[in-house]
Amino acid sequence: MSFEEYVSNPLWAILQEAVHSMIMYPHHKAYTRDVILNEQPGITLKELAAKLGISLGEAMVILFELKTVAGKNQTSCTDEALKAK
Repeated sequence: MSFEEYVSNPLWAILQEAVHSMIMYPHHKAYTRDVILNEQPGITLKELAAKLGISLGEAMVILFELKTVAGKNQTSCTDEALKAK
């Protein structure tokens, strides 16, 4: 399944809320962003969950949010470059 299929599921919001309430979530997300994705940009959900010892749901939310932010940053950088011209 792709992230779009997960996000369109009505339980996605509940999963995000549950993951965001986890004490270690911000640290797992930061470590994934700063270390793991630099070393393994193509890491899968299962690999991330195993590497950090977290649930598949937490891994899913972390990767979705980081990939969404990365996509928006690339778009906004491109938009800013076009506006500067």
